[in-house]
Amino acid sequence: MKQPLAYVHPAAKIAPSVVIDPFVTIDQNVEIGEGTRIGSNVTIMEGARIGKNCTIFPGAVIGAVPQDLKYKGEDTTAIIGDNTTIREFVTVNRGTAAKGKTVVGNNCLIMAYCHVAHDCVVGDNVIMSNAVQLAGEVQVDNYAVIGGGALVHQFCHIGPHVMLQGGALVNKDIPPFVKAGREPIAYAGVNSIGLRRRNFTNEQISEIQEIYRYLYLSGMNFSDAIDRIEAELPATKERDEIILFVRNAKRGIIRGYV
Repeated sequence: MKQPLAYVHPAAKIAPSVVIDPFVTIDQNVEIGEGTRIGSNVTIMEGARIGKNCTIFPGAVIGAVPQDLKYKGEDTTAIIGDNTTIREFVTVNRGTAAKGKTVVGNNCLIMAYCHVAHDCVVGDNVIMSNAVQLAGEVQVDNYAVIGGGALVHQFCHIGPHVMLQGGALVNKDIPPFVKAGREPIAYAGVNSIGLRRRNFTNEQISEIQEIYRYLYLSGMNFSDAIDRIEAELPATKERDEIILFVRNAKRGIIRGYV
């Protein structure tokens, strides 16, 4: 259902059940899935791919060209998954030649005034509170919760089930299952409350806490701690996920609180 005061390019692929409010602009090379609602004054630009049953609130801009001087007009996309809510004045830029796409996953809540820059990959069930700013090529994994006003440096990686303090300045990778905060950014414990809400057992949480005792409380450097974890703790999905994350952290992981 399209209001007569909205502009929809005739080449856009819009499912019949999509609701489009007045003063919306939808460009060519756009696809929008069934059951999605586009609020007034939303601008959806070339390369946007929006899934099913999403809600885009007034003033959001999806698919604008990257704020990156290296961008030369290449054909790229900005992808929003199913059942995701994009609140007022959120901006999601499309990708560059680096990755070709910017992705926000399924079942996410992206609150007002957030920015998702070029080539970011945001996983499923992520919550970004008001005014979170992701620089280019940031990765945010499933079930991460990012507090309002956090600023995330380009190329950083935020692991799954992380709880990040509002206003944080993130310039290192944040490993899975932890809380992070303070200034400068530091490890602040395991996100045990969030893990329990997602049906992690007490045994799993205890194992994760033990791993982070090796990493942050043993006095060893991260490389030695990872070797000890691998040698001394039983192999589990969570153990191996943490080991792989730390070993692959291109920016290094956040430090413990001193």
